[in-house]
Amino acid sequence: MYYLSTDLFFPPVDQANRDGILAIGGDLSSERLKLAYTSGIFPWFEEGEPIMWWSPNPRMVLFLDELIVSKSMRNILNRNVFKVTFNQNFRDVISNCQNIERDGQNGTWITNDMIESYCKLHELGIAKSVEVWQDAVLVGGLYGIDLGHVFCGESMFSKVSNASKVAFIALVNHLKKENYKLLDCQVYNPHLESLGCREIERGDFMKILKSR
Repeated sequence: MYYLSTDLFFPPVDQANRDGILAIGGDLSSERLKLAYTSGIFPWFEEGEPIMWWSPNPRMVLFLDELIVSKSMRNILNRNVFKVTFNQNFRDVISNCQNIERDGQNGTWITNDMIESYCKLHELGIAKSVEVWQDAVLVGGLYGIDLGHVFCGESMFSKVSNASKVAFIALVNHLKKENYKLLDCQVYNPHLESLGCREIERGDFMKILKSR
């Protein structure tokens, strides 16, 4: 495991340990975050911990043509229950991702410093958000890092049933139209698997990431 200094540097991702932790320390500057994501690395830590940088193997991804939309979800989309926007309320989306209660989790890994750092990336046009509205109220959404050919999803939230799924589906449809190669979902969870995501070898993920 590598301990970062002030130098703008990450070791090769194949030096990550079995859990996927590659490095500790450094900062959340825009320059370091950009280098991390373009190198297949992302930060993930809790308040009071040092910054931890991850590159897990395997990697959870969605090949865009493999998106699964259930019949019930199609009915919801067809009824236009929700309105979807892009990049209209980034700070509100990431703040909701920080504050939403999640089953099996105590607290959040989205620290206040992380919010400010990702809002700076949003101002630079690198971090993007999807907002889902119901009756003019923000009820769901997601955010992530846009690399131009790969979108690195970070977190999503839902205040009403299915709102985060609507955000996810809207994002995937947008990425398909723009000929993106992949949606990076980082690590496995069953909810993502139900939407068509699957694990691939880190080496295969890195080939796609570097193929631009």
